[in-house]
Amino acid sequence: MLDDAAADRPADPAVRDSRGGWDYRRVVELSHAVERWLADNGVDPGDRVIVQLPNRRETVPIVYGVSRRGAVLVPLNPGMKPFHLRSVLGDSEPALVLVSGQAGDAARENATVPVHDIDDVWADVEARVESSGSPGSSGPSGRDEPAGARGEDVAILIYTSGSTAAPKAVVCPHARVVFAASAINAVLGYRPGDVVFCRPPMSFDYGLYQIFLSALGRAELVLAGDEPDLVLLKQIRECGATVVPIVPSLGSMIATLARRAPGSAPAVRMFTNTGAALPAATIANLHESFPGARVVRMYGITECKRVTIMEPELDRERPGASGRPLPGTRVLILDDAGRPLPAGEVGEIVVDGPNVMAGYWRDPELSARAYRPDPETGRTRLHTGDYGWLDQDGYLYFEGRRDDMFKRRGTRMSTVEIEAAAMDIPGVRAAVALPPAGERDLVVFVEGELDPHAVLRELALRLEPPKVPAACHVLDRFPLTLNGKNERKQLTLLLEGSAP
Repeated sequence: MLDDAAADRPADPAVRDSRGGWDYRRVVELSHAVERWLADNGVDPGDRVIVQLPNRRETVPIVYGVSRRGAVLVPLNPGMKPFHLRSVLGDSEPALVLVSGQAGDAARENATVPVHDIDDVWADVEARVESSGSPGSSGPSGRDEPAGARGEDVAILIYTSGSTAAPKAVVCPHARVVFAASAINAVLGYRPGDVVFCRPPMSFDYGLYQIFLSALGRAELVLAGDEPDLVLLKQIRECGATVVPIVPSLGSMIATLARRAPGSAPAVRMFTNTGAALPAATIANLHESFPGARVVRMYGITECKRVTIMEPELDRERPGASGRPLPGTRVLILDDAGRPLPAGEVGEIVVDGPNVMAGYWRDPELSARAYRPDPETGRTRLHTGDYGWLDQDGYLYFEGRRDDMFKRRGTRMSTVEIEAAAMDIPGVRAAVALPPAGERDLVVFVEGELDPHAVLRELALRLEPPKVPAACHVLDRFPLTLNGKNERKQLTLLLEGSAP
């Protein structure tokens, strides 16, 4: 991807952060130098390399340099707690770790392999580029020249949290990453001249794939750091962003800031959304503040990267839909016995195609539960554990995860439906419903400045009586995960009185 982009548009801007930017030619040169640095520091093809960096421009040539070496990229959030970091270090067994400043202290304290600060590494990398006579040569090395990541070679391990106690890694082979990125861009259409403003972290596959999508589209990637949310709109305006990937919390903040500071709309032509569905109110507010922009709904999980995308030109149609399957893939809706269901009926979402990743790292039991063979073709399909339905035209409607669906007072319901109703109430910025558990009844949390009893009264106007929560809790601001999603676990602990 990178080499093709550099051959096509070598002088076009490739990546930028608050300290400056590089064109595609320079990123190629730097990626070769990173590959030689890795070789000289004992990294062999197949070795894991943990990259625990904030959003900074060095990440882009590092990602490609790791691939050139044939090593396995393991991106981690700098804010990962030491407890989880120790688990990942033991599970992935990296050859080395790249960190930045004080954020790398936990790695230095817990890793048994070399931990390198990016500033020291980068001085070496830059020196290699300056001393080399050609992009592909950045100094001699006594190690064999690698062929780079190819085909079914593992390219990336992406650690996710979920139903397991410790983070688990999805195994992403090179060919499947390339297919997924190419199929996504075939629908989204990143293009030369685009400026992609990326706030999601590189440890989140949504953020990481912006590197690949930008290269495929010959676009410029602008990496936003951890600046305060209040400067988001200013950053988007100043960098000339045309594409902005968002999760609901980020989209809500951008929409709120835009409504508070009306003026000439930034040049954004497209917002993309995954991670969780955007509330209808947020979509409407983005359309109002950015009249020239599409708001593209998508559904995906790390285990196959992306499942469906709503065509950008249809962003105002089929409310509630999350699009159609990626080109070259298909989505099935199966009942609990594994039988296909007709259009309109809710069942488990199952994905079949080259975007299906290769399972979970060193966990055959967990892999066998999610990645199962098609009884007819033998090809591996992903059983997502999510539920939804397809309409007659093949558009997917997401209903929730298995754990999000439950019966109460004899009525089947989903937390997604309850949250959507709460988000329809004026003044609600975010909503999370927690299903009954043990002696606890159905509860809803909302973010805003509202009376909880008023929220319940409004919900009673929107939902059938069994679906109205027993209690409502109002918070000024929800706790968020490192990827910017609402932290349900933390809200559950808050409810139980054990939150820190």
